[in-house]
Amino acid sequence: MQFDLTDKQKQLIATARELGQSRFAPRASQYDREAKFPIENYKDLREAGFLKLCVPQAYGGLGADYQTYMLVAAEIGRWCGATALTFNMHTCATMYAGFMLDAYPLTEQQRAEQHKRRQHHFGRIVEEGKLYSQPFSEGGEDWTQRPYATSAKRVDGGWLLNGKKIFASLSGAADFHGITCTEVRDDGAAPTFQDTVYLAVDQNSPGFEITGPWDPLGMRGTVSRTLIMKDVFVPEHEQVMPRGTYFDMRKLWPHGFITVNPAYMGIAEGAVDFTIKYLRGEIEGMPPVRRRHYPTKRMAVAQLQILLEQTRAIYHRIISDARPNPDKEDIIRMYAGHYTVMENSNEICQLAIRTCGGQAMLKSLPLERMYRDSRCGALMLPFTAEICLDRVGYLSLYSMEEFENLPPPKAD
Repeated sequence: MQFDLTDKQKQLIATARELGQSRFAPRASQYDREAKFPIENYKDLREAGFLKLCVPQAYGGLGADYQTYMLVAAEIGRWCGATALTFNMHTCATMYAGFMLDAYPLTEQQRAEQHKRRQHHFGRIVEEGKLYSQPFSEGGEDWTQRPYATSAKRVDGGWLLNGKKIFASLSGAADFHGITCTEVRDDGAAPTFQDTVYLAVDQNSPGFEITGPWDPLGMRGTVSRTLIMKDVFVPEHEQVMPRGTYFDMRKLWPHGFITVNPAYMGIAEGAVDFTIKYLRGEIEGMPPVRRRHYPTKRMAVAQLQILLEQTRAIYHRIISDARPNPDKEDIIRMYAGHYTVMENSNEICQLAIRTCGGQAMLKSLPLERMYRDSRCGALMLPFTAEICLDRVGYLSLYSMEEFENLPPPKAD
């Protein structure tokens, strides 16, 4: 990755690389086979201080910015896609409530209240090593088009939550789930996005249930089961951000919603790394058979490198563009880049398998897992492959104002 990296970024990436090579990669196959959460990896991440990566320094964290997170997470994804994807879910909670919210026009009172919330939530992460998740999917639609169906009703001392979240990564592993929901209005009016509340829910709360099987194609180690909430009481102090601000982040910090992207950038890097080592006869535990003398193999590797460099280029551009209130052109590029990384990651894995040959189909080698993991990228909400294409088309043909005022799609 050809950035002018700071010393801090170099150190963090190097730590991620050392953990990935020595610990994450050797464990990845077992997590995949058993659809088991990478608990041991998270112990390593905790000890390395990575759970507080994006917690501001003022609250005891490492104070990493957006670009630094995206670089570190891609390095983790190079060795274990499921670990990178779940690391995103935890780190997003700290980014949204931390440096991203600093760009929001809060009142002085709101800032004072948010300072207390940060001390509470960030304190758990920094001092106790607690793990947060951020499930928002509710199924069946682009959730950025309508308020959340999960409801939060005001009661004395807090809220009562009712609803469900699907594909909730870290289910059973996170200490707290950051639940996005819609506060029920006292006047009975239809809810709006400004009624969004973001609450940290203890998974041991009465009425909170983790249910359903988890046996997917790929990203099996994320353990993303369904969360059911039936009159779950959440105390007032578990609010993570001021009411309405979480959803407004889609306009203020749109790049904050593509933070699953590094997992797939890392998988693409890992697939090319493996293919080169395989053709050079450098895979540990395998006979040192070199295949690089075949012209067909060299041509295939050239194709892989070109595709990887194209993917890297747009990835680096979009994470460099990330800032509050980006221009329309930057947003179009963000959707195009997100789509490109997701699709190219799988194309790279396909070509890597074809290049390495029949043994690449075996579960004793990581390519077939990388292929399955990479195929899942196109399905990741909020910006699936189809949604990215739709947004690029709309924003190319409409103004931002027209796009923001489009009516939500009607169900059949």
